[in-house]
Amino acid sequence: MASAELPGPDRAQALLFDAARLNRLDLVDGLVKLGADLDATNEQGFTPLILAAYAGHGEMVSALVEAGADPCKPGDARGNTALMGVAFRGHDAIASQLIATGCDIDATNAMGQTALMMAAMFGRERQIDLLLAAGADAGVVDLQGNTAASVALAQGNEAVAAMVGTPQAK
Repeated sequence: MASAELPGPDRAQALLFDAARLNRLDLVDGLVKLGADLDATNEQGFTPLILAAYAGHGEMVSALVEAGADPCKPGDARGNTALMGVAFRGHDAIASQLIATGCDIDATNAMGQTALMMAAMFGRERQIDLLLAAGADAGVVDLQGNTAASVALAQGNEAVAAMVGTPQAK
């Protein structure tokens, strides 16, 4: 019987992105041993952790962090972090996981936006509660002069704007 050839580091990297996106926990350790980089980015700029977080795969997020992935690393063309992505997507349990890693709760992307602003933009009230409880600053102003409250008001969401305070801009 012929022996199977193991994938090289480049193929292992591609497979790690697929494993993260598809929640294939059984593959992570082996792919890392074959040379896959936990913090590498794909052609869209996403890390495996961000792909898992965006897809709502909490167990995969935990596995990647435990294996050494950086939960704070920005990882797309806009500089969004995994926490920003789950604020956008509304994955509350994963937001709690990421907050617990101790990353800067007020980290900003290339537009100066925070996870709180993204949660406010999409009306993610549970995420807003989580972020505020973790110390998120509702007064951060992005590069266009918006606060979390003004972003919520721009979406017509007065209840969310009230949750995050009076807008100080626009």
